[in-house]
Formats: sequence, structure tokens, C-alpha cells
Amino acid sequence: MNTSEKLGNRLFIVVPCYKEQEVLPETAKRLKEKMGTLIGSGKIAGDSHVLFVNDGSSDNTWEIISKLHEEDPLFWGISLSRNRGHQNALLAGLMTAKDYADMTVSMDADLQDDMDAVDAMVDKYLEGYDIVYGVRSSRATDSFFKRFTAEAYYKVIKKLGADIVYNHADFRLMSRRALEGLAEFKEVNLFLRGIVPQIGYPSAIVTYERHERFAGESKYPLSKMLSLAFEGITSFSVKPIRFVYRTGAVIAFVAVIFLLYCLIVKLTGHSVSGWSSLMGSIWLLGGIQLFCIGIIGEYIGKIYMESKQRPRYIIQEYLVDAPEEPSGGTECSTK
Repeated sequence: MNTSEKLGNRLFIVVPCYKEQEVLPETAKRLKEKMGTLIGSGKIAGDSHVLFVNDGSSDNTWEIISKLHEEDPLFWGISLSRNRGHQNALLAGLMTAKDYADMTVSMDADLQDDMDAVDAMVDKYLEGYDIVYGVRSSRATDSFFKRFTAEAYYKVIKKLGADIVYNHADFRLMSRRALEGLAEFKEVNLFLRGIVPQIGYPSAIVTYERHERFAGESKYPLSKMLSLAFEGITSFSVKPIRFVYRTGAVIAFVAVIFLLYCLIVKLTGHSVSGWSSLMGSIWLLGGIQLFCIGIIGEYIGKIYMESKQRPRYIIQEYLVDAPEEPSGGTECSTK
């Protein structure tokens, strides 16, 4: 019996897919080669699998996954009932794999994550680490704008108090114990790269070079990236609310001084009515008030969504070669 079988090191690679018909065949080919190498070296068990998660794709993504499953038992698949977004699709895959795997690696389908880094992640797992983060060694492939905004974001969110790994996205290894810890987090507003460090088990870092997208178009345009960034800030920090409070206090203090100034000018008979100063003050204060109300409203909106306790995903179909469907890995499922 080799070491991996003795330890029960069954690996699942979880790959969320949304309209990935152009890249999926090549992704499956490379993943099969990588899994074969890892199994052959004895690092992982022979009954390890690749789990594709179809996030309500409107193209042929699910048909391709179904064909891959029919042709090779290495490939498993689940299909969500509708598009739920990358974070929810990834969580659905992780919670499904949790019931079968000893360790999981999550990665994107676009082949930008370096598959060779999986070897190092597995090595770290065998050393006793429950979570292994894939961290970009550089951002040479990014445009200046994307590199500047991404680095600035990581620095800002750190200063706001969120525990997040610098230059890490969702390329990571998690042990079964870590996944069971992740399952304890019930929030609807998901930001996994902020939640995972909260689990607290022993963790390590593996650096890698991120590649260009193999085919297809990016599913994360600027608008979605900004939305995810704001999600991370408001999900893990109350400092924006404190900023609103402090801003209001400063403005109130300045207003008191200005009122005293106006009173002195009035008493000395030097007051001159000024339309420009009046309108400027109104617009400035009005803009600050709307900005502050917007921040408060964002937090209230999150409370509203959390209070509904709606399922974060619904699995419509399974493609798994197992005696029974997973009992605790999904929020809601139908055959």
C-alpha cells in the first residue's frame, strides 16, 4: 500500500464553470494529465476526482461536462439550477467535495492558475497544513491599471481590518477539516478569500506565476471586480461606518466654528449676502450626507439579505460515481 492510500489522501479539484465551452476541453485534458502524475507518484489516492461546477451556463458547458463524465470516471460534475455567481458556485463544489475528499484544490477553468503549483500544495498538505494559499509571485501579465488597482485594494482592505492574503484569489488547497470549518460560516454575502483565513487552522503559501487566459472571455469585467471588492470591504470591516461617524463629527465641529464666525461678522456689521458660498455649502453637505447614507444603506442591505436565510445555491443535477448522493454538502438539491 502506498503512502497516499494509507493516509487516505483523496484529492478533489473543484472547478467552477460559467460559459466555459471554449476552454473546458483543454482544461479537462491538462487536469487529467496532472491527476495522473500525482496518482502515479503516490501523493494522492487513485480514486481522486475533478469536480466541475456548472454555474447555470447558457452555452454547452454542461453538455461538455456530461460527456467528460461519460468517457472518464475521473470527471464528476454538478449543475446549479441557475447562475449564482462565482463565489456561490465555488462553495457548492467545495461543500459537495467535502463529503468525499480528504483535501480539495479550488481553481478557475480558464487555465490562468498554474497546475504545477498543485504538487507543492499537496506537499504542504502532507506536511500537516490544512490550508495552502496559491499566491501570485508577480503581476507582470496584468495591465498597469489592473495591477495598480489590485495592489491598492489589498492594501486598503488590510488597513480596514480584514484578514486577507495578499495577491491571493481562490486558488487554494483545503483539508476536509478546513472545509468542515468553512461549512460553519452561514453568511449569504460570500467573500471566500476573506472567510477562509477566519477558519484559523495551520496554513502555508505556495507562489506561482499566473498565465494568460487560454480561450474565451473573462467573466470578471471591471464592474464585477469592483462589486467583489466592495463586498469584501463591507463583509469584513465596520470601519466605513466609523468613517461616516467621524466625518459627521468633523463636519459638525467645522459648522459650529463657521456659525460663530457668521455671528461675529453679523455683529460687527460686515456681513454680505453671498449666493455662491450658500449654494456651495448646500451642495457639499448634501453630497456628504448622501454618501454617508449610501454606506449605511449598504450595511442595512446586507443585514436584510442575511435575515432572509435563502439558500446560497440549489443543485439541480449530479454526475458522480458514488453509492449515494452527498448528505450534507449542499444547501438544497434535487435529482
